[in-house]
Amino acid sequence: MDTLLSMRVFRQVAEGGSFADAARRMGLSAAMASKHVAHLERHLGSRLLNRSSRHVSLTEAGAVYLEHCVDALDRLDEAESTLGRSGAEPSGTLKITAPVWCANARFAGMLSRYRQRYPRVVMDLRLTNHKIDLAEGGFDVALRATNHDLPSLIVRPLCKLDFLLVASPDYLGRHAPIVSPSDLASHDAVLPSYLPSAQRMTLAGAEGSTTVQLRAAMKSDDSTLTHQSILAGIGIGFLPEWQIADDLATGALQRVLPAYPAASVTLYAAYTSRKFLSPKVRTFIDFFSEAFGRPPA
Repeated sequence: MDTLLSMRVFRQVAEGGSFADAARRMGLSAAMASKHVAHLERHLGSRLLNRSSRHVSLTEAGAVYLEHCVDALDRLDEAESTLGRSGAEPSGTLKITAPVWCANARFAGMLSRYRQRYPRVVMDLRLTNHKIDLAEGGFDVALRATNHDLPSLIVRPLCKLDFLLVASPDYLGRHAPIVSPSDLASHDAVLPSYLPSAQRMTLAGAEGSTTVQLRAAMKSDDSTLTHQSILAGIGIGFLPEWQIADDLATGALQRVLPAYPAASVTLYAAYTSRKFLSPKVRTFIDFFSEAFGRPPA
């Protein structure tokens, strides 16, 4: 967790006597502000604040630390102002978490172009389909595909992603034809284990919406294994268009029920605070916004 940001949060809480007010001023959630102060207390090995349901006050150790903290932050702000912080070249390690299906040629090409533009940034990517606490894991930014709110994070929409229902020619040749959504119930499916609702699928067509209960042949929390399993003919499944564009072009995978709209989600760049955003984070988000046709915020 960013200790310097934690110091700034602590100063705001101590001077205002409120986590909620401090969080609002800094563009954070109250829960995230509390985590920053807790991180600082663990780092120092001392309790800095007395907390009640309506008010916070400084402990003896907190009063001593606040005095030094204010002096250090004021000196740092003065130095950054002198050096022109906004014009600094992005540098350092950029820690990113993203879905496993980002392991594809299109995304790798975007990372390459970003690195060519900002060669002093080292990208550290951790791919997982499970939600990670950015502050606890020390991540700068997360790429998350969802149609739900992310209340504890600041988000920027990057693009819409289509998830397509596909199967291999081998699987389709060995099983009954799929001509309507109701036919799906008698087919095997390869499903993501991290989405409990994935087994019930709703498709919308000209005749209205139909919800079917899929028959799971296999579940996995790894999108790469799901992809390979569908290619191997285990069953049908939903995969992001990014991941399977080449398979569709070569015929290794085929669309199932293509007349029905694809399931779409929004890909967001998520981070913990609007303020004190480092050049490496800001340029990464702006670069991908531009790459997907969205203007920088």
